[in-house]
Amino acid sequence: MTHDYLLEIGLEDMPAHVVTPSLAQFKTKTAAFLKENHLTFGAITSFATPRRLALLVHDLADKQADTEEDVKGPAKKIAQDAEGNWSKAAIGFTRGQGMTVDDITFREIKGVEYVYLHKAVAGKQAAAILPGLIDVVKSLTFPTRMKWGNYDFEYIRPIHWLVSLLDDQVVPMQLLDIKAGRTTQGHRFLGKAVELTAATAYEDALAAQFVIVDPAKRKQTIADQINAIAKANDWTIDLDADLLEEVTNLVEWPTAFAGKFDPQYLAIPEAVLITSMKDNQRYFYARDAAGKMVNAFIGVRNGNSDHLEGVIAGNVKVLTARLEDAAFFYNEDKKKTIDQFVERLKSVSFHDKIGSMYDKMGRTTTIAGLLADQLNLSDADKQHLLRAASIYKFDLVSAMVGEFAELQGVMGEEYARLAGEDPAVATAIREHYMPISADGALPATTVGTLLALADKLESLMSFFAVDLIPSGSNDPYALRRQAYGIVRIIAAHDWSFDVTALQRAAVAALTENDQLAGLDYQHNQTALADFMRDRVSQYLGGQDVRHDILDAVVASRDVNLAAMLDAAKLLTKHADDADFKATMEALGRVVRIADKNPVNAAIATDLFENSTEKALNDAVGAIKADYTVAPTENNYQALRSLTPVITDYFTETMIMADDEAVKNNRLAQLSVLANMIHQFGDVTAVIVK
Repeated sequence: MTHDYLLEIGLEDMPAHVVTPSLAQFKTKTAAFLKENHLTFGAITSFATPRRLALLVHDLADKQADTEEDVKGPAKKIAQDAEGNWSKAAIGFTRGQGMTVDDITFREIKGVEYVYLHKAVAGKQAAAILPGLIDVVKSLTFPTRMKWGNYDFEYIRPIHWLVSLLDDQVVPMQLLDIKAGRTTQGHRFLGKAVELTAATAYEDALAAQFVIVDPAKRKQTIADQINAIAKANDWTIDLDADLLEEVTNLVEWPTAFAGKFDPQYLAIPEAVLITSMKDNQRYFYARDAAGKMVNAFIGVRNGNSDHLEGVIAGNVKVLTARLEDAAFFYNEDKKKTIDQFVERLKSVSFHDKIGSMYDKMGRTTTIAGLLADQLNLSDADKQHLLRAASIYKFDLVSAMVGEFAELQGVMGEEYARLAGEDPAVATAIREHYMPISADGALPATTVGTLLALADKLESLMSFFAVDLIPSGSNDPYALRRQAYGIVRIIAAHDWSFDVTALQRAAVAALTENDQLAGLDYQHNQTALADFMRDRVSQYLGGQDVRHDILDAVVASRDVNLAAMLDAAKLLTKHADDADFKATMEALGRVVRIADKNPVNAAIATDLFENSTEKALNDAVGAIKADYTVAPTENNYQALRSLTPVITDYFTETMIMADDEAVKNNRLAQLSVLANMIHQFGDVTAVIVK
């Protein structure tokens, strides 16, 4: 016999972004609870609105399965005395198992008799176990929490009701002063409280009270309504997935509506219009058949179509006020030159320990120049990069960005184009923020990419210079995200990016240009290098690179990001080769000895005492001619070809010879080879079986 079980948490309206992850967490923890308590079940249907999280468990077992087990106790000689009387140990053991000494049997194990009890344990009824789910309700975690009343308990929002129904019977549980029952709440304005006759009546009962509890059905309803409006008006609507998800979690009974604003506002840049509608008001914007934005929007009401004209008028009024502000800011900003904006940045603090935003742009320009030279950028691209770097933060002091902070970079691009800047410069101003999240889009242009790298590296160097280093989960300046963005960019372009070398070059250039402003950029250089290694490790972990290979490549002596990434690819590519084990063992043996006893000296061939020394010297010399400074397939194959030569060398040669000159010559020979191997990291960390 199986059952259906419903558990609903009724709350005040949750933030939209919390609903979906909280529902997933609720389902996962409930399933884990049922499994831990040995209650079998079928599918779990999830329901959620801004005011509720609910689960309907199907095919729930009536009870736990009955179990039988044999429990071993003390040895017979401990359980009974010489006369056969039961000891306290035996009596206590049986009592602890809920049985008596009459239930004892003996079994012999390796010549010793032990007490045994055969227990038949009847499974508990589901109704007796389910009240424990209140602990699951309490255990849900949220990004923000609050208290209410006189309680110390914290939750995302105050809880107002609980429903706990096993078929048609209430399963008792209580949280604070809320006792679970069968009463749920309909729509806040259109519906009313409803008594559920059974767990399976939940969805239909709430639909009758103007609540679509299935998020997928609610989302589809919204999409269908928007598409119908678009079709009726011959519009094209971008059904942005994130916005659709957010709106779905803002309403219980959706009704889409269209509104129009004065076409004069179409003169405002599209990005501003979209931000005003999408980000600020949660509206979907519309385009005509030619792809041109029209003076219309589609919103979604949490209610029915009654008095919809008033709702539309109210929304148009609110949007118009925002657009009027945007138009004013836009027109005011256009009265100023980029140079005027840049001059104002001198009084805008980047950080009180680091300096102004103007100072930051100056340092970024210097670093950008170093990157341009390193990558042999064309003269035109270099000039565009340096121009972009010298102005790229100017829009931060614009009126528009002051009101719409999310448009920083976007307005910089717009205003740069209006001012007649080259398109490459304008685009770079927008792209330098990218990626704006761990998996966000990367800059698309070379100039924008290099500006993004220079800006992020300058931020990292500056914050590390003043000891503002992320620790634990504390990262107020998003330095981990910026460093990870550098790694992703380098991975996409496979550019050489030696952090340590760039730091040194930057310090020298900043010193020469008198841009240090009292900052010690050599301070914490090692810490920054290790910080970047951690981001490489994070990236490779996301690429499913083996942990041992990951550990090997990030241990590279140089913090060249591209080299680490390439080394990981190559070692991963060859990890399944038949001779990978032999290759790693041979190379690892060289590295272990050479790193422990490094000798930097010329190799004297007249000190060779056997043919394997000459063979290794000749073989290494042969591959050095084509051996590049960064790991490549050819480099790997070259080292791989040395495996038999290295094996013979160690078989025939005693490295630590009694003759000091011979010993040092052999160590020098190994050190040369070890330096070549090190471009693949610490190969001794690679696990081979």
